[in-house]
Amino acid sequence: METLLNLTIYLPLLGVLAILFAKSDELVKWIALVFTTLTFAISLPLIFNFDVAASDAAQYVTESGNLVFGLDIKYIVGLDGLSLLLFMLTTFFGPIVVLSSWTSVKKHVPGFFAMLLILQTGSLGVFAALDLVVFYVFFELTLIPMYFLIGIWGGKGRIHATIKFFLYTLVGSLIMLVALVYVGYHAGNAINDGIFITDWRVLSGMEYQIGLVEQTWLFLAFALAFFIKVPLFPFHTWLPYAHTEAPTAGSVVLAAIMLKMGTYGLIRFCLPLFPNAMLEFAPAIAFLAVIGIVYGAFVAMVQKDVKKLVAYSSVSHLGFVVLGLFALNTIGVQGAIIQMINHGLSTGALFLIVGMIYDRRHSRQIEDFGGITSIMPVFAVMFMLATFASIGLPGLNGFVGEFLILMGAFNSESIGSIWFAIVATTGVILAAIYMLWMFRRVMFGPVLKEENKKLVDLNAREIGLLIPVMFFIIWIGIRPTHFTQYSEHQVNVLLEQAEQKRAAIMEASHAADMPAWAQRLYDITPNYAEFNQEKTNP
Repeated sequence: METLLNLTIYLPLLGVLAILFAKSDELVKWIALVFTTLTFAISLPLIFNFDVAASDAAQYVTESGNLVFGLDIKYIVGLDGLSLLLFMLTTFFGPIVVLSSWTSVKKHVPGFFAMLLILQTGSLGVFAALDLVVFYVFFELTLIPMYFLIGIWGGKGRIHATIKFFLYTLVGSLIMLVALVYVGYHAGNAINDGIFITDWRVLSGMEYQIGLVEQTWLFLAFALAFFIKVPLFPFHTWLPYAHTEAPTAGSVVLAAIMLKMGTYGLIRFCLPLFPNAMLEFAPAIAFLAVIGIVYGAFVAMVQKDVKKLVAYSSVSHLGFVVLGLFALNTIGVQGAIIQMINHGLSTGALFLIVGMIYDRRHSRQIEDFGGITSIMPVFAVMFMLATFASIGLPGLNGFVGEFLILMGAFNSESIGSIWFAIVATTGVILAAIYMLWMFRRVMFGPVLKEENKKLVDLNAREIGLLIPVMFFIIWIGIRPTHFTQYSEHQVNVLLEQAEQKRAAIMEASHAADMPAWAQRLYDITPNYAEFNQEKTNP
């Protein structure tokens, strides 16, 4: 199974190699479809054979020797409860994004599909990496194909969108790199005989502990990179441009996969490495998340472009995910993890649907449509399901995640107030307003535009790529435990270990060794320090 995991990660690159020798654009498309379909097919045994009871330990692990002389950097990949569903979501969307671009991409076809395949390998590597350096390499690798997908095959404003996307994400990543190097050397001196080490399994354990002052700065460095990737308010401004200008396949991958790398990084790295900072900053981050929820919803309400409306809805929905993560309880974190999957499915479906109508009408302006339900009934049904899932209708996937997140936030001790949950709930109401308003204006009413009378309904290819997405939207809505079971045990263990590590670090902390701001932030008083000293030196 270890070989199968690595084959799944790197099979798309073999597809890139095959594309280099393809002699026609049609053959390029079939090569991309075959390799992405095979990637999904061979990934299925990974979830079928996954041991749910042992989800807190990485499974199917491949570990190499040291990659760099004198440094304990190893190629380590594996899957656990945090990464399994995101890994499977990435393989699942592979053939779907290829099919969605079958007729819409006209220029530089080999380059386009090669970029999609490289992006898939990079994304799979992000979710499978268990070494911080390996994670960082894959994390950065995803920027390159997305840069070209937007910059070459995007809309009229693609250059501005590409530069903004690249600069935002690169700056955050470089700051994280500095913090990563510090962690590697610090851990090496603390627990690895002075040898630089970045093995996540070692760093996340109880043996490795970081002082409160260092934790603060390291947490902010890592979190900044992940907040930009999410993106969390106020680091969100690159996203609407990128979504709007990207080709359909780029928007789908960005929404379904790449944005989740930010939220995944928060729970994968920030919680086990910086548990004290994660707790102390939880109220502030929850505040930003709630602002993002409400702000994204209000801005979405005034959009005239369907794609831009869906893009701003992502800012709002991903605010829920961040809120659930920083609730730091089982219900909230479980809700955040399943909502990552839900957002990928429902928003991915919406971008697919917007792309389909754009290919026919060459417009995304809401005012250019109206009354097309009678002309495109199958399209109307698919659009309706994706819309209802996005607004969290009970019985569909979106409801499950949002309900768990709000429950977790309501009962959270870390964020300290039920008002976060109460205000976040307005985001659900606002989502229903702007999504249903948009759906009504596009799909119902009289057909006033002559061009709309000539529209044709979805063809077999389009129906075929949407049906699997709708299937999972309904399945998760009806039986969410079939999916939450994979992460539940690991979430419990992770939160428990973080609490133990947090307590151990606090017990070892002394006010005399800390600046005043850190004493206030972590409530380390001189009396508490004296108590610790008496306890350690009776």
